[in-house]
Amino acid sequence: MSIWDLFRAEGGEQASSTGSETESVRRITNVLDRMDPDRARFIAAFAYILSRVARSDQDVSVEETRLMEQIVAEQAGFEEEQAIIVVQMAKMQSTLFSGIEDYVVTREFNGLATRTQKIALLHCLFAVSAANHSISSAEDGTIRQIARELKLTHKDYIDVRLKYREHLDVLKH
Repeated sequence: MSIWDLFRAEGGEQASSTGSETESVRRITNVLDRMDPDRARFIAAFAYILSRVARSDQDVSVEETRLMEQIVAEQAGFEEEQAIIVVQMAKMQSTLFSGIEDYVVTREFNGLATRTQKIALLHCLFAVSAANHSISSAEDGTIRQIARELKLTHKDYIDVRLKYREHLDVLKH
């Protein structure tokens, strides 16, 4: 089963919204206005969290951006142009409001996602970080923080991290 299948398989289990919509998620959600509002918030928060990790080492590479666009397109069933807009908006919001919104957006995603979707997100976060064949310590630390914010166990984090170990900078030196 692919990462994308995990998201699609859990579609019916998605938790309902908590009513605590952040400004960053709201702006991205406006682009997604043709979707169900809970689904749009899910995609907006998902894209923001991807951007959060890509930005964590202060350098969002072209490879990371392209992979985020591909992931969002596949996750949301978007055309390439729509995915590009969502990812660019998420990157902008993540850059502008990182200190303020990171935890709040992740908490919102936690309320919307099932456990399986959270694990799939971890895979996506490591994949985006590894897009340039290198996962910095900053990116790895941010992913660990996100895993905690999603109430995932340390074992969950390590199980996913092991699949990307050849890209971890800390193990290359």
